[in-house]
Amino acid sequence: MNNEKTYKLMGRVGGGTLALGIIVLVTGVVTGILMIVNGARLLKGKSDLMF
Repeated sequence: MNNEKTYKLMGRVGGGTLALGIIVLVTGVVTGILMIVNGARLLKGKSDLMF
């Protein structure tokens, strides 16, 4: 009986950890893309700032 509770708990924790990992991965990819786009915009507009 105790082993069954442990098994179910491990399943819930594993599922939660997997979901959290996917969220962190997606957030990291989106953040990286936004940083690349903003960096490209800064480089493109650099000539406007030159005196």
